[in-house]
Amino acid sequence: MATDVKQVLILCTGNSCRSIMAEALVNHLGKGRVRARSAGSSPAGYVHPQSLKTLERHGIDPGRPSSKSWNEFADQAFDLVITVCDQAAGESCPLFPGKPEKLHWSTPDPAKARGTEAEIEAAFDRAFFMLKERIERLVAVGEPKQTAGDRGG
Repeated sequence: MATDVKQVLILCTGNSCRSIMAEALVNHLGKGRVRARSAGSSPAGYVHPQSLKTLERHGIDPGRPSSKSWNEFADQAFDLVITVCDQAAGESCPLFPGKPEKLHWSTPDPAKARGTEAEIEAAFDRAFFMLKERIERLVAVGEPKQTAGDRGG
């Protein structure tokens, strides 16, 4: 049932990297039981190409994300609002209807990485795997407990 789908909003400042990756991960790993959207307090106006490459490299369909303002969702109810950057966590978020649960997942900004192509890719991978681990725990809530052998790679 559509009403059983947990609605999640993932917030960051620019909505170009971390929140975009988290949105795609939730939608992939949530398997239709959890639906995510993402937004930013000061949208960058573009999605960082390395975010898309990172998702694709790890077999996650990024869909067609766009960098958008959290004001677009101000009148929508969410079950959970997650901030993934420290700056957004400290900002005054809009009050979303329904009094959603709020979480903060401090995640280093891979867009700030400098160095070789491999070093930049590694920074995006670190953020990806940090988010993936948290999201796997999030979507597992309410499911039968899995053993290490039950989990796919």
